[in-house]
Amino acid sequence: MANTTNLNIRVDEELKCKAEAIFAELGLNMSTAMNIFLRCSVRYGGIPFDLRIEQPNAETLAVIDDVNNNRNMSKTFDSVSALMEDLNA
Repeated sequence: MANTTNLNIRVDEELKCKAEAIFAELGLNMSTAMNIFLRCSVRYGGIPFDLRIEQPNAETLAVIDDVNNNRNMSKTFDSVSALMEDLNA
């Protein structure tokens, strides 16, 4: 048997309970599940699943496209005083 060491991590209590329930249904305890994750990470050479940022909605994509193509932009100002003058007009 390989030498073992302790790994202490802090997680949200509700998350831990939900994960333990899932692992129990799979016949695993938290330690075994974490060992599986760590071994898969080592074999994969990184996180063994996709990490993604939520895709922007259509409105946000349209605004990004406008900015990238210099459309529907507010006018520019050469100074703060010119901006303030326009705002106060």
